Amino acid sequence: MATRTRRPERREEPLSRQRIVEAAIALLDTAGEGALTFRALAERLATGPGAIYWHVTGKDELLNAATDAVIATMTADTTSTAGTAAATPQEAIRTLALGVFDAIDAHPWIGTQLARAPSQSPLLRVFEHLGRHIQTLGVPHPAQFTAASALLNYILGVGGQNAANARGHHPHTNRTELLNTTATAWAELDPDEYPFTRNVADQLRDHDDRTEFLAGLDLILTGITTRQNPTDPAHP
Repeated sequence: MATRTRRPERREEPLSRQRIVEAAIALLDTAGEGALTFRALAERLATGPGAIYWHVTGKDELLNAATDAVIATMTADTTSTAGTAAATPQEAIRTLALGVFDAIDAHPWIGTQLARAPSQSPLLRVFEHLGRHIQTLGVPHPAQFTAASALLNYILGVGGQNAANARGHHPHTNRTELLNTTATAWAELDPDEYPFTRNVADQLRDHDDRTEFLAGLDLILTGITTRQNPTDPAHP
């Protein structure tokens, strides 16, 4: 009589908060916030919704945890960079800002989450690290909040707008085609009503979003440092 070979038992990775958050990020990236339900997440994890509730109390907590998981990587990277002898506060701010910009570009839902919950840890991580670098720059205490807030608002605003523009593209129109079409329309505007816009139409056609983002960031950093150390004695 033939004996049956017993199959080795399949060991499933135990359900954890980290696995749930990682699955939520994947679902958000592919289908957006509207598709993030505990039922859809349970199917992805091959478990029941009740098992997920054991680790996460609701969708708001899950969105916050997913956002924090991505942003924590950005702030950890800039902390490491800032700790090297070669890094300046300006370089550390650029590293952090570009990291958040790229994170919003890769995960468009993050921009909405950061703007929606200003008191939650993901946004506070970014604000805290910006503030530390502002302090290292030697910005006087009364101006530190304003400087950090201006940087934060710029990063979130431009990053969010860039992600929105990318999502708003027609599926059959690439970025180059869109910019060419828009630049052509700008160049054909009324010269008396839109002289400046017509004049920069070619720059729109050829610009790089990340390069322009960093250029704008440098303008703000220059303003912060110039105000801190004015060369004009009459400077307020």
